[in-house]
Amino acid sequence: MKYLITSLALVAVTPALADPVTVQSCDREVTFDAPPQAAVSNDINLTEMMLALELTDHMVGFTGINGWNKIDEEMRAGIGALPELAEKYPSKEVLLGAGADFYFAGWNYGMRVGGEVTPETLKPFGIQVYELTESCIHIMDKPEASMDDMYNDLLNLGAIFGVPDRAQALVDGYRADLDAVLADLPPLDRAPRVFVYDSGEDTPFTAGRYAMPNALIEAAGGTNIMKDFEKSWGTVNWEPVIERNPEVIVIVDYGEVTAEQKRAFMMGTPAFADLDAVKNDRFVVLDYVEATPGPRNIRAVRKLAEGFRAE
Repeated sequence: MKYLITSLALVAVTPALADPVTVQSCDREVTFDAPPQAAVSNDINLTEMMLALELTDHMVGFTGINGWNKIDEEMRAGIGALPELAEKYPSKEVLLGAGADFYFAGWNYGMRVGGEVTPETLKPFGIQVYELTESCIHIMDKPEASMDDMYNDLLNLGAIFGVPDRAQALVDGYRADLDAVLADLPPLDRAPRVFVYDSGEDTPFTAGRYAMPNALIEAAGGTNIMKDFEKSWGTVNWEPVIERNPEVIVIVDYGEVTAEQKRAFMMGTPAFADLDAVKNDRFVVLDYVEATPGPRNIRAVRKLAEGFRAE
């Protein structure tokens, strides 16, 4: 970054990218002539990607965290003085009012299909959008979720903001960390059957083949019993959960119902008494920010891998 000394202030001048950068964002190609200077990220996991890449000086704020989650001390230190512009999904007016030139969001991570805020509705106002890879299933066909979804987003953000080497080093480090997690643990005799319990008592909200927990479970050596559920996140009936008899239950911890309350519901419901996971009290708790695509996915795999191997 170059600086110009003026009689009034020290002014930062960000050069254009050496060449225009084009990245794939779901079913669109998006071209950037220069790094965005007024970016907004939505949701806690997407914001952590921006923080991991040290991009706060390119941001004017974030959205969609405190309406569902709480910012922990680890994240608060990285956010610094950045404001939360909306506690839940931002309106178009919120983004325009912040002077945003870039919005990092996803489908059901700050945007809804046919909603007010989409790449198409923001384009006339000069706001470019990059979409979270995992979320692309809501508008196009894609393979099941994998760790590469998260790596892809970091590499694309690195290209967009002119820090490709920083992004590559981060991804290489995550890959090495993931290899180390599995190398440090004994091999499994077989893949344990795993159910992801997000929320809901009458019917459970869970992770299908296109949601990040499916990738985390497989990376840790398990099998998601709802892998044939052709969605990312969605509601199923309890009957197939009982029939498939999970050996481990992964609880996603966020919102007003605590992880302990979710565990107590599973443990105390007679219909679940014969589930192996309930009989053996085998639960693994993942924070929302660990269960959704982002830098804490490696930590999540370690938790799962250790939980799968626990007696």
